[in-house]
Amino acid sequence: MKKKALIVGYTGQDGTILTDFLKKDNYEIIGLSRNKIFCHSDIQINKPVNINVFDQVSKLIEDYLPDEIFYLASYHHSSEDHTPDEYDKFIKSIQVNTIDLFNFLEAIRRYCPSAKLFYAASSHIFGIPDNEIQNESTPINPICFYGISKSSGLFLCRYYRNEHNIFASTAILYNHESKYRKSKFLSKKIINGAIEIKKGNLDSISLGDLESVVDWGYAPDYVKAMRLIIQADKADDYIVASGQKHSVKEFVEKTFSKLDLNWKKYIKVNPNIIQKTKRILVGDISKITKKIGWKPSISFDMLIDRLIKDQGILKSEK
Repeated sequence: MKKKALIVGYTGQDGTILTDFLKKDNYEIIGLSRNKIFCHSDIQINKPVNINVFDQVSKLIEDYLPDEIFYLASYHHSSEDHTPDEYDKFIKSIQVNTIDLFNFLEAIRRYCPSAKLFYAASSHIFGIPDNEIQNESTPINPICFYGISKSSGLFLCRYYRNEHNIFASTAILYNHESKYRKSKFLSKKIINGAIEIKKGNLDSISLGDLESVVDWGYAPDYVKAMRLIIQADKADDYIVASGQKHSVKEFVEKTFSKLDLNWKKYIKVNPNIIQKTKRILVGDISKITKKIGWKPSISFDMLIDRLIKDQGILKSEK
């Protein structure tokens, strides 16, 4: 019998990659995203499901009885986006990252207690940690609405796990990149900008602090981690990261070097670009490596090479 998966947030980067993986493994899939619905299964759903509405979520769970639920939906306000009203930003963060997750957990408890749920948390739950490298025991101390709401989601999963014996696992995800990243993300801005400069379509790229450091990984690796986490015998929380830090400057240097460009000619540092509070977030992956055997498959250098190739620019084309 085919396994049935429900992907909440299937049109995002991770949801897109996960959908491809599950199709190859012959899963029946239902994907939800902002009142849109995707069916790759024998079950057809004619009406969109609003994940804000508990009755709609519970009816879907009761009718579909999924084996695995991947909660990837997320509201994250970028530091370079137009700043919304604080009230609006908080309400949207809590709604998507916490309350809608509750709708699925409670529906599982009532109608499908054998289902396994995976929740995508974030390294933002740590705020500005005392230690440069974080593990699953690092104090949770968020400093933004995104981190607060993701922390609440993680605690909800623990509550349903401990109080109701629901399989609810979380991954504390660090930055992970792929060709599906939206253009507003830093990695995509650098990669696409460098390629456009190489083609002669762009003169320069404006960036903020080149000394900022990031734990960068490859998104398909992280999606594979999600699948291992949800298929484990016991629910738990895991950090999913590369375990290494690299500066924005390193990312720029390697990208431009691979395209035979001198980055210093094309990068403009603009201190007026809105910056997040400075922090160093690097994940310790000892637990996930030891317990379920996951580790990144590619290095930082290979990641940048892959991102360039995925945009159709190969080394042989330099």
